[in-house]
Amino acid sequence: MEEFRTSQKVADKLAEWGIAVHRGVGGTGVVGVLRAGDGPASVGLRADMDALAMQETGNRPYSSGTAGRMHACGHDGHTTMLLGAAKYLAETRDFDGTVNFIFQPAEEGRGGAEAMLEDGLLTRFPCDRIFGMHNWPGYPVGSFAINSGPVMAGGGFFDIVVTGRGAHGARPEESVDPVLTACHIVTALQSIVARNVAPRDTAVLSVTKIVGGDAHNVIPQVARIGGTLRAFDPALLARIKERMATVASGVAMAFGATAELSFGVRFAPTVNDEECAREFADAAQDIGGEITVDRAMAPVMGSEDFSFMLEAVRGAYICIGNGDSAPLHHPDYDFNDEAIAYGASALARVVERVMQPPG
Repeated sequence: MEEFRTSQKVADKLAEWGIAVHRGVGGTGVVGVLRAGDGPASVGLRADMDALAMQETGNRPYSSGTAGRMHACGHDGHTTMLLGAAKYLAETRDFDGTVNFIFQPAEEGRGGAEAMLEDGLLTRFPCDRIFGMHNWPGYPVGSFAINSGPVMAGGGFFDIVVTGRGAHGARPEESVDPVLTACHIVTALQSIVARNVAPRDTAVLSVTKIVGGDAHNVIPQVARIGGTLRAFDPALLARIKERMATVASGVAMAFGATAELSFGVRFAPTVNDEECAREFADAAQDIGGEITVDRAMAPVMGSEDFSFMLEAVRGAYICIGNGDSAPLHHPDYDFNDEAIAYGASALARVVERVMQPPG
C-alpha cells in the first residue's frame, strides 16, 4: 500500500494515451478504462504493483535504489506489460466493448485485491471476464503455461505466541523456557501434513521464523513462531489450522507453557475458468504458435490474491516464461525484459479475441 510513485507513473501514462484514469481505488490502485465501439462486453486485465521486504544482491544498473526493498517477484515487469497492452489497444482499438486496465497494489499478502474489491472495483468497473499474468523463472522466454482448474494454492500466514516464565540463563530450573518449547512445537507441527493429510491431497506447512530473547544470558518470557500454510482446498486449510492449534497448545502444556495460534487466510485458491483459460491460451498461441503454450500446467503451491477477483468473476491466470533467472522471492531475482513484448501481446490479443468487432 505504499506504491505512490508507481501509481502516479501508471496514471500519467494511461492519461497520456487517452485512457480514462481512476486513481486511489482500494488505496493506491489505478484503473484505466478504454472503450471502442458500442458493444456491451467488458474485459478486465490485471497487473500487480508491489515489492518485497528484501535487500537486492544483484549488481545491475537498475537494481533497487531503496534499501530493504526489491522487485523480487517481477511486479514491475507485470505493470510494464499491462501498460504495453494498454498503449497498443489505445492506438489500434480493434475490439468492441470496454477494457478495464486494473493495476492492483499490495499483492504480497497485504490484501490489495480485497481492498480494490471492497472499494467497488467490479461494480464501478464491471467485467464479464478478467485475466491476470505472472512471470515464471525456468520457463523459456516466449513460452506460456496455463490450466483449466486450480493453478495456485490458497493459504496465509500464521503466528504462534509461546508464553513461559523467564529466568537467568544460569538458573534454567526457575524458568518455563519458551524457546525450548517453541522448538518442540516446530518439530511437532511437521507431523501434521505427514500424518493428518491424505496422500492424495496437497498441503504445505512451513515454519519460517522463530523469535525469542534478546540477551545471551536471559531465558525470555515469550517466544514467537511464524510461517505459512497453503492448500488447494479451503476445508483442508480449516482442518490443518485446527490441528495446529491442538498440537501447539498440547506441546506447550507438556512444558508448562501456553501457546496461542493466530492464522488468517490471505489468499484463496486460484482457480481458472475452463473457457477463459482456453481463450487466454489461444491468445498466447496466436503470438508464438502451439509449441509455446503448455495447456496442462501442474498446479503450484504458491499463492496469488488475484484469486479473490476470480471468485467474483470468471477469468484465467497464465504464467509467462522468464528464462533462466533466479527463483521468485530470491535476492538475486531479475525480471527478464525480453518477456515484456510477449506478455503485452498476449494481454492485448485476448481482448481482441474476446471482444471481436462485428464482421
